[in-house]
Amino acid sequence: MSKPLDDFFARRPLVILDGALGTELQRRGADLDDPLWSARLLLERPELIRQVHLDYFRSGADVATTSSYQATFEAFSRRGLSAEETAELMRLSVRLAAEARDEFWADEANREGRRKPLVAASVGPYGAMLANGSEYTGNYGLDEEALMAFHRPRLAVLAKAGADLLACETIPCLAEARALARLLAEFPGVVAWVSFSCRDGLHDSQGEPIGDCVTALEGFDQIVALGVNCTAPQHIGSLIEQMHARTAKPLLVYPNSGEQYDATHKTWHGNPGASHFAEQARGWHARGARLIGGCCRTGPDEIAALRQWARSELDAG
Repeated sequence: MSKPLDDFFARRPLVILDGALGTELQRRGADLDDPLWSARLLLERPELIRQVHLDYFRSGADVATTSSYQATFEAFSRRGLSAEETAELMRLSVRLAAEARDEFWADEANREGRRKPLVAASVGPYGAMLANGSEYTGNYGLDEEALMAFHRPRLAVLAKAGADLLACETIPCLAEARALARLLAEFPGVVAWVSFSCRDGLHDSQGEPIGDCVTALEGFDQIVALGVNCTAPQHIGSLIEQMHARTAKPLLVYPNSGEQYDATHKTWHGNPGASHFAEQARGWHARGARLIGGCCRTGPDEIAALRQWARSELDAG
């Protein structure tokens, strides 16, 4: 089974992920006040999605995560789209990232000290389809079989869309993570990472110990990395330590910027800055994280700061 991350780890100790897609699109003027979130732009402004991917590659990202996080058959059906139209939008999300990667890689000047970047097809949680914030609570009231039934049609499309791997992200509970892990067996040759959303430094969003979660996924060979995303950065160090003690798989972290979100007014407060984010990443790597990027409210500046730190301290060593 091909494990695309292995080629990176053979040459350097860190894979740099991209940053946020949705909040970066908002920063560039996109209106995402919509249950589809960033997937709305697959319909309205796909060229802007492609540009954000390209800018992340230029900033130093080794992996682009596609705009399929909230692209589900159920969500697009509510907009009147057919199943085939929805599947084509999912495939488009992968093409946009791949086109940006290929444009970046066509310039030989971009290849110095780099491996050809990867495309990770985003698989958001069941709660993202509900668009009610339950990807940060879990407690769906669904068993693993029901969650497998929900995810199966989208995985069937994304598994054949040309991505290098799947990014099963912002998963709030072990039941959904296990459902995805079991479902991968239906798609031989496809590999994925699984990344949990967490409420604190010890537990996933549903309240289960994060160490128990990664232990439960250890035996699934198609899962090539485990970690945490869309979580406050102050919890990341503790979460890495909990996971590192319980799994041999590479660990990935891509937390939020550290700003505080006001759900009532839908505004963010605070400004940690890109250099501060890179300083924190140094500590995360020291604790065992091998793939690092950003989630909400991080952007190309944060990824560029990560690349600069990695180039000066890790690559030089």
